[in-house]
Amino acid sequence: MAPGEKIKAKIKKNLPVRGPQAPTMKELMRWYCLNTNTHGCRRIVVSRGRLRRLLWILFTLTAVALIFWQCALLVLSFYTVSVSIKIHFQKLDFPAITICNINPYKYSAVRPLLADLEQETRAALKTLYGFSEIESRTRREAEPWSRAWEGTQPRFLNLIPLLIFKEGETSRATDFLSGRKRKVSGSIIHKASDVVHETKEVVGFQLCSNDTSHCAVYTFSSGVNAIQEWYKLHYMNIMAQVPLEKRIDMSYSAQELLVTCFFDGMSCDASNFTLFHHPMYGNCYTFNNKQNETIHSTSMGGSEYGLQVILYINEEEYNPFLVSSTGAKVIVHRQDEYPFIEDVGTEIETGTATSIGMHLTESFKLSEPYSQCTEDGSDVPIKNIYNAVYSLQICLHSCFQTKMVEKCGCAQYSQPLPPGASYCNYQQHPNWMYCYYELQQAFVQEQLGCQSVCREACSFKEWTLTTSLAQWPSLVSEKWLLRVLTWDQGQQIKKKLNKTDLAKLLIFYKDLNQRSIVESPANTVEVLLSNFGGQLGLWMSCSVVCVIEIIEVFFIDSLFIIARRQWQKTKTWWSQRQAPPCPEVPPSPRGQDNPVLEIDDDLPTFTSALRLPPALGAQVPGTPPPMYNTLRLERAFSNQLTDTQVPAES
Repeated sequence: MAPGEKIKAKIKKNLPVRGPQAPTMKELMRWYCLNTNTHGCRRIVVSRGRLRRLLWILFTLTAVALIFWQCALLVLSFYTVSVSIKIHFQKLDFPAITICNINPYKYSAVRPLLADLEQETRAALKTLYGFSEIESRTRREAEPWSRAWEGTQPRFLNLIPLLIFKEGETSRATDFLSGRKRKVSGSIIHKASDVVHETKEVVGFQLCSNDTSHCAVYTFSSGVNAIQEWYKLHYMNIMAQVPLEKRIDMSYSAQELLVTCFFDGMSCDASNFTLFHHPMYGNCYTFNNKQNETIHSTSMGGSEYGLQVILYINEEEYNPFLVSSTGAKVIVHRQDEYPFIEDVGTEIETGTATSIGMHLTESFKLSEPYSQCTEDGSDVPIKNIYNAVYSLQICLHSCFQTKMVEKCGCAQYSQPLPPGASYCNYQQHPNWMYCYYELQQAFVQEQLGCQSVCREACSFKEWTLTTSLAQWPSLVSEKWLLRVLTWDQGQQIKKKLNKTDLAKLLIFYKDLNQRSIVESPANTVEVLLSNFGGQLGLWMSCSVVCVIEIIEVFFIDSLFIIARRQWQKTKTWWSQRQAPPCPEVPPSPRGQDNPVLEIDDDLPTFTSALRLPPALGAQVPGTPPPMYNTLRLERAFSNQLTDTQVPAES
């Protein structure tokens, strides 16, 4: 290298190069490592020896990887919640209490509508198990259908035929109506377990679609379950055609159901209860409902400061085939919440005093992006068909009822009607029961998509119940207590009461400790930035200024250098394209182009061989060969001097 070039290179090396002024990426990185505040990068440049430099490169890259890993964990854990439990001791609002008789309608009022159904049910029991309700309850041999039934042919058994499966038989069954064996088509679904019991007889019924191309047989390991399920299907079909006003009249009134009432030491009566009609439980009555003028509250815990009622159950009016237990059902819920008495109701036994102690728990969950809960259900694509605030149960039941209307053309009787729909019945939908059972099975197996669409509410109240029982009334107080109650309810009941007709209920707060479960964000933006700074300072001794410096060098300056290099390449290419083309230089004559070197077609001779063209690939001179007559030697002096001449020989 020339001395001048060495001086220029040395000056260029010693001059400070900053940012985009660096001509190459290598010089930019070198400048960054020498001037940055992060210690690892500087040690890479100033360290002597390859091993030490390699170790510092390894340490620096490891620290950078750990920073990215820890920061990624911080970002992923940003949408987490912390749960705090708070306990308050304060005056509490008393919840809404809904009470229903297990028997929905008085048997004397509904019996004319169910006369034919009950007649066929009694005949089926006599044929299957050889006994009737009037005769002895000991089992006898089953009687043939001709003896069990007298009169016209049955209507309900033709609609849903009962089948009897013998031991080990699953493809053939005995038809209850004809007494003959028949082939069973379609799938067999056992309602009590996953498989059909093959060790004893089972009873079931067959349901088919409208075109009878698809059928299913539902079997039960117990004849009680089979008869009750078969009876319930026909019962829902009959009651779905009865107007609501008539069904309310056939059920129990508040004066009949409620014998006595006390709340917080004060007397109450039927006017403090609101009517709520349930399709499967008849007239239910809600205490402290939202329709009341004021919401009752309590300032003390204990049974004396809660709700105390004596219920008249009236076992004589029970439907023997619809319900098999005696008592009432009670549910504790919010004032604006729908009481799902069939799902979460607590049963009350007759002849006992049932005490239910309550603990209130209020939960508040965070919505998206922390969880999938919903505030009011407006963002759930399921229409709420209940006149109540949103809940997960309301969404699931609304979804099932909507699917029922879409696929079966009618609504199920035990749930509210969607707009423009009607309840299922034989006259308009002859085979709705097959569609209902098929849809119910798909719902249980989560094939309808309701479980994936419906979401839990973000805020809800839950009452934890503790139940205890005691015999009531006692033997020593039974005589006078029943007489007084009979005298008090003489105009409503008009009969002598006994202990199996009554049930006592006490519902109260065990204490006034309200437990609140509140979710709050575990991280905030400030905490996240602080954690980022801690990780940068721990692994690389960086700060926010260092991060800005990295962004400037690795993004702004690097992109500027790359863009500048590309611009120079583009500019050079464009200038070459726009420059005018150079004129062509005529070729100089070569040796083979000399006319003297013409080659004839005769065979070469010694003389012509001297003028042969050069071999292929040989270098041909650019000037013609000299003439042979110019190769003759001539003296420097044309005339010989006289004194230098050689004498001639004689």
